[in-house]
Amino acid sequence: MAKSSPVKAIGPTIPSMYLDKRLEDDREYGLSFYKPMTGVCMEWLDKRESESVIYVSFGSMAQLRMEEMEELAWGLKMSNKYFLWVVRSSEESKLPKDFAKETGEKGLIVSWCPQLDVLAHKSVGCFITHCGWNSTLEALSSGVPMVAMPQWTDQSTNAKYVMDVWKTGIRAQSDKNGIVRRETIDRCTRQVMEGETGKEMRKNATKWKELAREAVDEGGSSDRNIDEFVSKLVHS
Repeated sequence: MAKSSPVKAIGPTIPSMYLDKRLEDDREYGLSFYKPMTGVCMEWLDKRESESVIYVSFGSMAQLRMEEMEELAWGLKMSNKYFLWVVRSSEESKLPKDFAKETGEKGLIVSWCPQLDVLAHKSVGCFITHCGWNSTLEALSSGVPMVAMPQWTDQSTNAKYVMDVWKTGIRAQSDKNGIVRRETIDRCTRQVMEGETGKEMRKNATKWKELAREAVDEGGSSDRNIDEFVSKLVHS
């Protein structure tokens, strides 16, 4: 880009304490649509083994159809793995009846969570995401492999990058009705968290995490670009 355009690439714009750790007070974006259940989430994650938890979140805007929610719920149950699922209050009615009660030993369902803290936690081994750009970048910067379930706009493009360019995850394919079935969810999460394919995705995810840190750290590409931009402003 630098050869063909004067544009300076800055980022990833993740709070410093989750990347280079140079700014101790930089731990959040300063804006949140919902109040996170921080204590509940972190205490629950602390009791889980390393890379054993599936984290599920579709952000603050995406709305799954009831059938999609049901298939996702039963897919998580089929996996027989621990899961932390963010289900906004407006979406709770779409969950299967008594699902939270039936899966209480394996799962935790919350209305919102501190996503950066969750992705940085050692117990998280997989992120089922709609591939909104913020979530994608946060997972990439945290070294967490993904199961992509894009919903709209740029999310399919982001999912393409996750699977085919960065190779840090897999896209869960929907059927002819646009529904990702429970068997697909079970298979994809196992592929990400188990076996040689999962190890390779984890290795790639760790590589991109390090590249993100290097970019924003002192002397990194993002750090240099900011300095050059400010310097031109000062001397213009």
